[in-house]
Amino acid sequence: MLTLKAAGLLDVDTGEIVRPGIIRVDGERIAGVGETYSDNSGDTPEGDVIDLGDLILMPGLMDMEVNLLMGGRGEKPVYSTVQDDPPLRMLRAVGNARRTLRAGFTTVRNLGLFVKTGGYLLDVALGTAIDKGWVDGPRVVPAGHAITPTGGHLDPTMFAAFAPGVLDLTIEEGIANGVDEVRKAVRYQIKHGAQLIKVCVSGGVMSMTGSAGAQHYSDEELRAIVDEAHRRGMKVASHTHGAEAVRHAIEAGIDCIEHGFLIDDDTIDLMVERGTWLVPTTRLADAMDTSHAPPELQAKAAEMFPKARTSVLAAYKAGVKIAVGTDAPAIPHGKNADEIVALVDRGIPPLAVIQAATINAAELIGVDDRGRLAEGLLADIIAVPGDPTEDITVTQNVRFVMKGGKVYVHN
Repeated sequence: MLTLKAAGLLDVDTGEIVRPGIIRVDGERIAGVGETYSDNSGDTPEGDVIDLGDLILMPGLMDMEVNLLMGGRGEKPVYSTVQDDPPLRMLRAVGNARRTLRAGFTTVRNLGLFVKTGGYLLDVALGTAIDKGWVDGPRVVPAGHAITPTGGHLDPTMFAAFAPGVLDLTIEEGIANGVDEVRKAVRYQIKHGAQLIKVCVSGGVMSMTGSAGAQHYSDEELRAIVDEAHRRGMKVASHTHGAEAVRHAIEAGIDCIEHGFLIDDDTIDLMVERGTWLVPTTRLADAMDTSHAPPELQAKAAEMFPKARTSVLAAYKAGVKIAVGTDAPAIPHGKNADEIVALVDRGIPPLAVIQAATINAAELIGVDDRGRLAEGLLADIIAVPGDPTEDITVTQNVRFVMKGGKVYVHN
C-alpha cells in the first residue's frame, strides 16, 4: 500500500479542488481517495507515504492522436521515410513514448503508421513492450497502418513526390483502393492487433496534390471500412478537414473526426446529431512551421490555420464531443500539453479542456478504468504546481507521474 499526500486533488467532474489531496494506491489501482489522517493520532496510512507538498493531484492525461513512430530528436521527416528501417523506427518510438509519459500523458491513441514496415504493426508491438514493462511509455491504443488510397493523404509518396516505384506500400501497409481492398486492409490491421481503424477521408496541409478538404475515398469505400470495423466492435477515426468530406465521413458512420479544421455550422450540427467525436489538434495552427514548405503547401496553411483557430470553439459551443489530441510530432513529443493550453486560448473553459483530456478521452476509447481519481480505477496519477482550472499552463509543468501504481517522475 502506498499513500500520496498533496495540497489538493482535482475532481474532474465538478472542477472542485479537494483539500488535502490524499490517495491510497494498492498495486496498480486506487484503493481510496480523500481520506485524511494525523501523524500524531495513530491514524497513520498503511505502507509508504509520498509527500508532494503544495502540488495538486489530477488524473493522468490522454492524447487521442499521436504518431510515436515518427519524429523525435534528430528527425528529418522526408528522409526518415526512406532511411529508417523498422528496428530504427522502433528505437525512435521508445524515446518518444518515454517523453510522452514523462509529460503526464498516461494513455494515447497511436493513429496510423504510414511507413514501409513489411506489414508489421509497429505500434502494436510498442504497446505490448510497454505493457510488459520492457520500456517506459503510456498505454497505447494502436491503429496499425492508416488506410488511404494510392496518392492520398498518408500515402508517404505524397509528402515528397517520390518517383514511381519509390516506397510503394502494400494493402497490408494501408494503401488500398476499391471496396475489396479496403476491406482486406482493415481485416489485416485487426488480425495483427489494431484496436481501432484510422482512415484518410480528405487531404491535409502537407498533401502535395489537391485541396486539403477534397474527399479521397468514395462513399462506398468509406461504408465498407466502417462496416468491417464496426462488425468487429472497433471504432473508426478519420483524418478529415473539409466540411463536405466530414459530412460524408459522418454519414458513412465514422466515429471520430481528426482535425476538422474546415468544418462549418451545418457540419457541426450533423456531428452533434450523430454523436460524432472531434479531435481538433488546434495547436498545429500556431506551431507548424511551413516557412520552408513549397508555395502550394504554404497557401494551404494560410487558408486552413485561421479557420482551425475558430472552428473548434464553434464545435464546443454547439455541443460536439471533443477529446484532446496533438498529432505529435507535428508538435514535439513531450509537449503534448501545449494542445491543452491552445484549446483554452481558443476560448474553451479550462475544466472542459481537462475533461477532454481525461473523462472524454476515456469515453472515446471505450474504457471506464481511468480518467478520474476514484477508488477502483487505475492509479494513473499526475501532480502539477497549482490549480489547473485557474491556470491551465500548470499542465505543461508536470512534477509527478504515476502509471499503474508505478512512479515514473518525482521532481
